[in-house]
This record gives sequence, structure tokens and C-alpha cells, in this order.
Amino acid sequence: MKYPLDCENDFNSTLLFWICRFVRAKLNSLSNKELKEPKILQEVILKLTAKIEDINELDLLVKQARNAGLTGINTYFIPLRKLYDMFTSQKLYSMKQIDEELLSDFLASSTGGLSDASKKNHRMAVLSFFSYLDKQNEENDSKSHVYNIELKHWGGIVGKKGQKLPEFMSENELKRFLEAVDKCPFKSVALRNRLIVKFIIYTGVRVSEALGLKIRDITEEKDCLALRIRGKGNKYRVVLIKRSLIEKELREHIEISLPNKDGLLFCNRNGTRLTQAYVSRIVEQMLVMAGIRKEKNGAHMLRHTFATLLYHRRKDIVLVQEALGHASLNTSRIYTHFDSNKLKEAANVAEEFTKGKA
Repeated sequence: MKYPLDCENDFNSTLLFWICRFVRAKLNSLSNKELKEPKILQEVILKLTAKIEDINELDLLVKQARNAGLTGINTYFIPLRKLYDMFTSQKLYSMKQIDEELLSDFLASSTGGLSDASKKNHRMAVLSFFSYLDKQNEENDSKSHVYNIELKHWGGIVGKKGQKLPEFMSENELKRFLEAVDKCPFKSVALRNRLIVKFIIYTGVRVSEALGLKIRDITEEKDCLALRIRGKGNKYRVVLIKRSLIEKELREHIEISLPNKDGLLFCNRNGTRLTQAYVSRIVEQMLVMAGIRKEKNGAHMLRHTFATLLYHRRKDIVLVQEALGHASLNTSRIYTHFDSNKLKEAANVAEEFTKGKA
């Protein structure tokens, strides 16, 4: 069913109405291969058929869908939440006031400091939303208001400039962090939380990959444990971890952990999958205990640390690519920026030049 573009009594309500409809459409179209709680998703979609009065209510529903295992919804909703906050503060009176220039201003102000990938995701979300509006609105004369937004010349994603270097821990910081991991008090879930963090820091797997691990995905291979990892795009790879680093804690955890229908290695007390936000919170606690402060303290920083130290020790960018499951070697090249030995060579050349050495 189509609606007039300005279908509510005020701009704020109208924009919220359309964002709700767009989110509902995305919930029905995104891949559900990771969905663990279909009933929760059904409840969220049902609630979206009713009128949502507040953006915070929609925010909560999106979180419920994400925690149920519907990956990808935040890629669309987070930029639109920012768009809602910015546009409702500008006291617009009609959806027809929104144009490409206004959207370019929004992207420029809302993506400052973000990586190029995040900037592209924001642009994609905006384009997808207004393409949806083009097709779903209908005025009294049965014609639609067409935005025809392209954002081809938005400067935030032109070229390769602006790539941010990832946060990581030095080897000394990593030693302090691992000491904090073993001491961190988590009561009954201490063993589980330590294992999650160690799996990530010792293998470089993504947080989502660690949380998706099933007991049957772990096999013995001589002095290592082989982990069958399902990565992005449902592509599988195998990573190895030395048994001496983790085997004792792993066996103890499996013995005392509660069974769950999906056979997950890590789950909560209800037998359902943990969230990435939860893991990031426990990593932040461990970093505080270790006296380590980074700009980004989330769990993904552990993956960057593994990759950076791996390149430092082996100087093999292909090994980094294979270990991290990067589809492109270019994605792995960022870790070569931390090769201090090569930087020292450059410094030596500058010194030689000033001293007149051949």
C-alpha cells in the first residue's frame, strides 16, 4: 500500500513513519541465514505494522531484531537514526524539502572521522531509503514524488584518502591485557568470557565468528585445535590455535556449560547466542583492569592486534590475508603500515643524506 509523501500531521512524525516502513521492508528482505530467534523477529515486524510514536521505540525494536540474529539491519538503521536526529532538529515542515544538497550536508557532518567503509555504508543507506520512498509514495493524482537521489559527487567517499589506521595493542600491552583476562572477575561466566577473548586474540577471528562457533566445529590436529569458521558471505575457512594455549580451559568450559539447541560453544543462560555488544563490554573492562586506553576499546581491536603482531613477526601479508579471511589482499595491506623496521630504514636514509653519505 502506498501513502502520500507527507502522510502525517507534522514532519517529525512523517519521517519516523517512513523510516519505520523502510526498516520493516528491510527486515523482510535481509538474509536470515544467521537468524536464531524467528519468533522475536516476527514480533518486531508485527509491532512495526502499528504506529511507532518515538524513534527510541524503533531503536529498541531494531536491537531486538539484531540480537535475534538478523545481521545487516544496523547498516541501514544507524545512518537513518542520525538522519532523523539531524532533520528533526532543523524544523522542516515537508518531506519535499529534502534534496540532494541537504543529504550531502548530512553525510558530510555525520560521517566525519569514520572509515571509508563506514562512509560508503552511510551513503548506501541513504540511497536505499530514498529509492524506497520514490517507489512507495503516491499523491492524489496517482503520481509519486521522485527524489532521484544519486550522491555521485559527495566528497566523503571520493578516492582513497582518509583511510583510518586501526587501533591495536603493542606486545607489552598485550601481555598486560592477557594477565588482566586471567584475573578479570566475572563470577559464574568468568571461564566463558575469558575463552571468548582468547579465541579472538589468539586467532584473529571476528567477534561474530567467535560467537557463531559450535562445539562440532572444533577438531584436534596434532598440537593444534582446528576451528571451522563461517565468515562473511557464508564462506568457510579453518584457523588453528595451539592446544597448549587454550585446551585446558576449553575442556572445562564444555564440561560445565549448559547445552543449547544450536550446539553453540558460547551462549547465555537462556541457551541463546551472545551479542557482539556484550563481548565489547567485557573487553573494555579487561582493558581498564590492564590500564590500557585506546580510542576504540571494542572487541574488534583484538583482531587488529592479532593481525598487526602477525605481520610484525612474519612479514608475510599473504599469511595475514589467509589468517583473517580477507577476500582481498588490499584489505590486509593496512597492517604493513606498522612495520617500524622499514620506517627506520627511511629515517636512516634521511640521516645519511644530511651527512652527505653516498
